[in-house]
Amino acid sequence: MKVLVVGSGGREHAICWKLSKSAKVDKIYCAPGNAGIASVAECVDIKAMEFKKLVAFAKEKEIDLTVIGMDDPLVGGIVDEFEKEGLRVFGPRKNAAILEGSKAFSKDLMKKYNIPTAAYETFNSADAAKKYLEEEAEFPIVLKADGLALGKGVLICETKEEALTGVDELMLDKKFGSAGDRIVIEEFMTGREVSVLSFVDGKTIKIMASAQDHKRAKDNDEGLNTGGMGNFCPSPFYTDEVDDFCKKYVYQATVDAMAKEGREFKGVIFFGLMLTPKGPRVLEYNARFGDPEAQVVLPRMKNDIVDVFEACIDGTLDKIDLEFVDDACVCVVLASDGYPVSYEKGFEIKGMEKFEGKDDYILFHAGTKFNEEGKIVTNGGRVLGVTALGSSLKEARRKAYEATQWVEFENKYMRTDIAKAVENM
Repeated sequence: MKVLVVGSGGREHAICWKLSKSAKVDKIYCAPGNAGIASVAECVDIKAMEFKKLVAFAKEKEIDLTVIGMDDPLVGGIVDEFEKEGLRVFGPRKNAAILEGSKAFSKDLMKKYNIPTAAYETFNSADAAKKYLEEEAEFPIVLKADGLALGKGVLICETKEEALTGVDELMLDKKFGSAGDRIVIEEFMTGREVSVLSFVDGKTIKIMASAQDHKRAKDNDEGLNTGGMGNFCPSPFYTDEVDDFCKKYVYQATVDAMAKEGREFKGVIFFGLMLTPKGPRVLEYNARFGDPEAQVVLPRMKNDIVDVFEACIDGTLDKIDLEFVDDACVCVVLASDGYPVSYEKGFEIKGMEKFEGKDDYILFHAGTKFNEEGKIVTNGGRVLGVTALGSSLKEARRKAYEATQWVEFENKYMRTDIAKAVENM
């Protein structure tokens, strides 16, 4: 098979890496890819939102399967464009990707079908939002931009003053562009966060391993929200009891709700869960693999990923048994100092060769490129995902942090507490 992956981050590197392990795949292309992806795929200079060029490339190269990694093209309808041309593509159509594309839509869906989530209100005007905050809201409270905001459009506001300022940032200052034209204001929930990825074929859902992200930029969950500073898998907080509850009230209920709305979902649904004192609640949905969740879940997956992708497309997922190794996995993100606000790029990265030939250590590239001299340099806020497998979370964490010292670049920054709270569990 010839496979095309659309995207350029650590998630797409993880997908390409997993595809490279498939006996069914002869050639992998990635558009636009990055310097690390170039080690397992041929990178193509087409951007993820250039749908016509991507379709033309897939037809020219007789691509057998295209995998969409990123949220923007999915929400924009790239799957519909590929299907119109009779091309096989993995990912939800535009009318299903709205599950991630609109927070208001997903909250309304959960309310309509009794899927447990936080209480909320939706607002199209800053004045109405502020009136609600002044007269009815309880604090702390959460403000969410309705649209896509690179995983950063969520503000946790401790006071009324913070919330009023947050409304201005989202709706008037357009901190996240048009994503803030409409906002959701919702109840602040307490508890442990858990990420659960799943494969869906429109009717059947198969759950992957649980994981836990670290969204804040600095240790002890301080600093600004980022796209994710590290991850571990599995989560010891995702118990059999939690799994049973979510299978009964969340997972299949979401797939069935989308089908009833005429929005058949095929692809990956990412469930962001909060394990509250009152039970699990859905924080958010994503319509694709998480990043860096993909970097800790896919290395533990035993299945040939091509079989799973094709089963999702063909509606035969019920015939697939997902299997995962017993080992735990930890990913520590090496970022550019100053991320997620401002940072410098273009610094040479050294030491990456130390990962070669080590099956239990993987270096996933997120923000890298080749410079004019052919050297790999930093090209983003999140640069690399240093990933390690171990017999326990404690061992995987030790190995991941050991490996972070193998790589050097100017302005290198990382959190030092990824998975620290669970290493002895």
